[in-house]
Amino acid sequence: MRVLVLGATGYVGSRLVPHLLEHGHEVVAASSSAPDPERFGWDDRVQAVRCDVTDAGAVAQAVTGVDAVVYLVHSLDRTDFTDRDRRAADNVAGAAEAAGVRRVVYLSGLVPDVPEADLSAHLASRLEVERILLAAGTSAVALRAGVVIGAGSTSFEIIRQIATLFLVQPVPTWMYHSVQPVAVSDVLRAVRELLDGPVEGAVDLGGPDVLSYPDLMRTCGREAGLSRLSLPTPVAPPGLVGLATALATTAPFHTVTALIESLHHDMVCRPGRTWAPAQGGELLDVEEAVRRASTPMYAGPEGALPSDPAWTRPLPVLDVVPLPAVGKAAARLAVHRVRSLLG
Repeated sequence: MRVLVLGATGYVGSRLVPHLLEHGHEVVAASSSAPDPERFGWDDRVQAVRCDVTDAGAVAQAVTGVDAVVYLVHSLDRTDFTDRDRRAADNVAGAAEAAGVRRVVYLSGLVPDVPEADLSAHLASRLEVERILLAAGTSAVALRAGVVIGAGSTSFEIIRQIATLFLVQPVPTWMYHSVQPVAVSDVLRAVRELLDGPVEGAVDLGGPDVLSYPDLMRTCGREAGLSRLSLPTPVAPPGLVGLATALATTAPFHTVTALIESLHHDMVCRPGRTWAPAQGGELLDVEEAVRRASTPMYAGPEGALPSDPAWTRPLPVLDVVPLPAVGKAAARLAVHRVRSLLG
């Protein structure tokens, strides 16, 4: 199958391209700037193209001659992400239908069981894009995933940085909701299997474990050999929590605040609408997923991909400095702040 991956140089996309190649697919890797196959270690089965999804002409050209489209584009790091993502989804839906694309797979986010008016702007935008793509005149599936556990994953790295930096972790009481994380390796497998199959509509994706956000932070701490104390905080406005989290991590401000807004509800899979591997095998549990994401093979400098955000990458020099984990986390944050000030 010839597969167009839109957002190929993002976190999931850069890992999905070689995964699809390993399973015999041809891949057209597209991003807003033409990706360099040599930089990513892709072979000659990958056709790298430039495609700004807000440009209808570029999208129409990119979908020509492909059997399936994997849509991985999200503009979370921009203040105008809602309008931009809506325009992009309209372009992809129209182009896929016009070109006779057989299948569209969209990686979305879990949607909590609450009135739509209560959704964060981030989740509301994901749901809007999902509806646009599913309404196109082609077979389509929206894969709704929760927290993706993997070295370099935005949501996981924010949680891991907080779990490492603070000996005592103030946790707002409104964050004691359930979450169902999933390993990035299982995300890749789900996307690949859904490229060809009868499943349509919105399907949820989560690992076998359901736990609270504080429990997930404690799991990250345990894997790092750290003991942390969670301190419930009854009065903590979301805006203030978002600002404090942005200041305490190396993640971009808009990314942090958008994700913080999504923590007000349970983020778990719907019974009867949850993806299960067609070829058998179990999904990784939280402990194993965090353990793999914390090993030097993935979490060290050699495990990072060129597409991983700079703020998620480790600093090799800190590996040889005799500092405790909290000291290294603080030093990493300080270096990031200095670099930001220096431009």
